[in-house]
Amino acid sequence: MGELKIHLSNKEMHLALIEIINQINNSDWTPDLILSVNRGGCVPGVYLSHMIQVPHKVVDVQLRDAQNHPNLEVLESGIKSYSNILIIDDINDTGATFNFIKMNTMVSGNKIKYACLIDNRSSDFIVDFSGKQIDKSKNPCWIVFPWERGVIPSERK
Repeated sequence: MGELKIHLSNKEMHLALIEIINQINNSDWTPDLILSVNRGGCVPGVYLSHMIQVPHKVVDVQLRDAQNHPNLEVLESGIKSYSNILIIDDINDTGATFNFIKMNTMVSGNKIKYACLIDNRSSDFIVDFSGKQIDKSKNPCWIVFPWERGVIPSERK
């Protein structure tokens, strides 16, 4: 039997983004650029960009596909042009993507913060802001996001 699949609805995604915004508002830090991790972070990144009126760009880090080579040029140019950068992805699953970005970016202080819709507590990376937490060490599951292949949006309310 395969992993349990949990389908995140559009409403749950929206509520997770509201939670991230609340966490940012309750911190002493505000982003002036949002960088979405391609591909999973693009939808939440664009929504968040519109919700808090902050520019948005995409950083290309796809570690699962050996054919793709991570490209951090957008991040490097963002570091030169912006004071506070929020990097967002759909899920902080193992922490590999966020760890890769952090290890390949020479920045000190609070210039870069990390956010995700779903944060796996057993991940090797601790994000700054998250919409919802799960623990895959206790409940192994696969999160299916509304924009992923094979999912037909049924919530048009």
